[in-house]
Amino acid sequence: MSKWGDRLKKIEQLAQSFQQHPLTTPYKPRLWPCQPSSVWKLFPRQSMAISFAQSCKEDVHVFALEKENASEGQRIYLVTSYSELWHYYRTYPQSLMHCYEVIPEGAVCKLYFDLEFHKPSNNGADGKSMVFLLIQYVCGKLMEVYGIKCSVKNVLNLDSSTEEKFSRHLIFILQNAAFKDNIHVGRFILAILHPIMNKIKDESWLGNERRTNVSEMTESPEMKRVKKEERDLSFLLVKDKDGQHCSFVDLGVYTRNRNFRLYKSSKVGKNAAFTVAEDNEFISTSKKGIGVEESVFLASL
Repeated sequence: MSKWGDRLKKIEQLAQSFQQHPLTTPYKPRLWPCQPSSVWKLFPRQSMAISFAQSCKEDVHVFALEKENASEGQRIYLVTSYSELWHYYRTYPQSLMHCYEVIPEGAVCKLYFDLEFHKPSNNGADGKSMVFLLIQYVCGKLMEVYGIKCSVKNVLNLDSSTEEKFSRHLIFILQNAAFKDNIHVGRFILAILHPIMNKIKDESWLGNERRTNVSEMTESPEMKRVKKEERDLSFLLVKDKDGQHCSFVDLGVYTRNRNFRLYKSSKVGKNAAFTVAEDNEFISTSKKGIGVEESVFLASL
């Protein structure tokens, strides 16, 4: 059998495994008007799941599932509604503990960030302060570029840090506003962080940054503003395991059909699931029939 045939067989076995271990308390839709009919379908390939979701009359979404002992990077794709996923997600966390939201290409989405740094390589780095400074800066740029007012109270702050790695997800819950898709989110973030990104490629600036330059006296106001932003964003510069400078903000999470790890989920082989961070100031608004934890879950999507 070809390698592709072997892989397809393993994926089909994985799908069968999920189906053979039923989540015994069935989802009962329509208990509240906001709950859609039951849809729960598994697919071996992401493209198949996305096609089905797009053709489904119900308000369904695509999720990627990982399972312990499966081949590295191997995922199975689930199509269901938010309410049905939550029903099983909260009741049987072991079955769905490695779950990712698939952000479909071209779909409207929230502004989101994946933040991380290697703790041993960044002794003295204050992750909480870095998160707060970033939120302040982004809120200022949202007002400057789009006229959108927001604060730290509009940002869901999720934490999956370990002894070795500081790790956060930020999801901006903006009033009556969202981005066209996650590609546009990425462009916005790259644009507002541009003043510091080029510095990562040129480490020589680190030694020169504190030197007084006489030419600064004759710089234009615009040049002075750019240099001030570079200094203001210097907290985004961190070091990786090899001691190389990199960004606190992961710019690789704005690709098409991105898989973004869910609240309460961990990576395969890891125990650090995303939980609400200690310094989170966002408070989700509960609706009738929806508890606080489900409200946080829905806000994170």
